[in-house]
Amino acid sequence: MQKSAESNHAAPFDVKKFMSNNAIIILIVLLAILTGCTTKNFFTTTNFKNLVVNVAPRFIIACGVSGCLITKGTDLSAGRAVGLAACLSAMMLQSVDYAARMFPWMPDIPWPVALVIVMIIMGAFGAVNGIVISVLKVPPFIATLGMQTIIYGLCSLITNNQPMGGYKKSYLTVASGSVGPIPYLMIFAVIVGLYFLFLYNKTRHGKYMYAIGGNENAAQVAGVNVRASLVRIYILAGCMYALAGFLVGAKAGGASTATGQGYELEAIAACTIGGVSANGGVGRVGGILVGVLVFEILKICLQFLRVDPAYTYIAQGLVIVIAVALDLRKYLQKK
Repeated sequence: MQKSAESNHAAPFDVKKFMSNNAIIILIVLLAILTGCTTKNFFTTTNFKNLVVNVAPRFIIACGVSGCLITKGTDLSAGRAVGLAACLSAMMLQSVDYAARMFPWMPDIPWPVALVIVMIIMGAFGAVNGIVISVLKVPPFIATLGMQTIIYGLCSLITNNQPMGGYKKSYLTVASGSVGPIPYLMIFAVIVGLYFLFLYNKTRHGKYMYAIGGNENAAQVAGVNVRASLVRIYILAGCMYALAGFLVGAKAGGASTATGQGYELEAIAACTIGGVSANGGVGRVGGILVGVLVFEILKICLQFLRVDPAYTYIAQGLVIVIAVALDLRKYLQKK
């Protein structure tokens, strides 16, 4: 009886381990407190709303990337895919009476229809990524790096490297509107978060995804259709980039070939900070949100502290390196 009671007794809380595993999150929280105490208007409703609308599209991108990372892959085409989605949305949703409209012959398209079209197109790019990785066995890093360049080239061709604006009001309202105090952008992010929470924890797809990330060969022996699962993961990622690009375009009020540049690195870093292991098989939606929040809070803090933007990039780079180093450390400890 005594032995049974001892075995059921919870292990003591390891403060040192907790501090080590969550070092970046703790440092960002301390930075936020310091910023709030030394600057004006940091802890305000306006700043909180600004944080929410910045986090929403980036959280959606990170959710798309997460499935790739959990299966020991990656997606370096995410940022350029977001840019192409923003440009495609712009082409379809410019006001019909806008003088510099990209395609004057195009009919007036409702924004939900445009969103569906963009998601189908970007889902097709995701399918190509998945097929190249799962069927042709091209390493995800190389496959998605190639796709990144292809998408950028296509975006440059179809836009003729011209920035686009003149959106109709209904599209702009998607980013600027709200239900009471809740911005529409937050509603989109919550819906995506709940969907991924269900997908990862309550479906066969989620179980297969974690199994592939844990041991692809063992998953295949157990009857998992690895090829089909990977293709589905990359198609879903493409659809998330489409949604994020659609929202980013509405939020910015314009789009160009530069839209979305570097977003893939932020998404991968946010996932890693939030506990999605680059070694596969590990990752939770709640952790992804925490990782995205860490990145955005870091940016806002440095802006309030009036730090040169160049140093912001340096800080972000350091966060990425430290996050991956901590992830590898945890992986080696488990082994």
